[in-house]
Amino acid sequence: MIDLLNFSLADIIDILLVGVLIYQIYRLIKGTAALNIFIGIIIIYLAWFVVNALNMRLLSAITGQVLSVGVIALIVIFQQEIRRFLIHLGSDASGHRNITKAIFGHKSNKVPLEILEEITQACRKMSETKTGALIVMSHTSSLEFVIETGDTLDANIKRRLIENIFYKNAPLHDGAMIISNNRIVAARCTLPMSESQNIPANLGMRHRAAAGLTEQTDATVIVVSEQTGNISFVKNGEIKVMSSIIELRQCIENAA
Repeated sequence: MIDLLNFSLADIIDILLVGVLIYQIYRLIKGTAALNIFIGIIIIYLAWFVVNALNMRLLSAITGQVLSVGVIALIVIFQQEIRRFLIHLGSDASGHRNITKAIFGHKSNKVPLEILEEITQACRKMSETKTGALIVMSHTSSLEFVIETGDTLDANIKRRLIENIFYKNAPLHDGAMIISNNRIVAARCTLPMSESQNIPANLGMRHRAAAGLTEQTDATVIVVSEQTGNISFVKNGEIKVMSSIIELRQCIENAA
């Protein structure tokens, strides 16, 4: 049992860090089937803690064996979540580097007005013609693992080029376009699918792919629905349907 008389500052910090770790894990797996598994693991661990404190040797041995053998199983079950957690750690470190750059006067990630206009007007046109599109806008997270799944480009951002890439008979239309450093760097890229159960059933695979990438990275994604023509902006796994091009412009500016 915990010795309250010897409860030190280090113990308080230890408990707080464990709490933060559990909360971050919960954030990564909420809305997925893995959440129920995670809750079950917590329950088993609490049961082991109680029976061990009460000196119930048989139950303590059984639950201890379940926990020790289960570590290997957890690595297999939670491999996607572990990968996502490590990506978030890398993104946070990259974010701290960007803050340092901002302090020392390096250029910001603000999207130039002419590029913003090209993107939004292309989306408006594709929305009117119900041309399906998936446009990824990179921020601090590395998207090399996505770029390598498609065809590498190095092109200026122009509305006609965007429309031509996503034209249904074009060879590059199937997949996502990646925009990084105000350039089109790749097309026909494959995005990781979200396992979230909170995505509405009426939304298609483009939306689920957009949610999957934004759950794992700090990238933002614009989705144009082929069925309805609706434009959605996806950030941190959350899908928001745009009411107008002006709202889309504001979302892009705020995310930069």
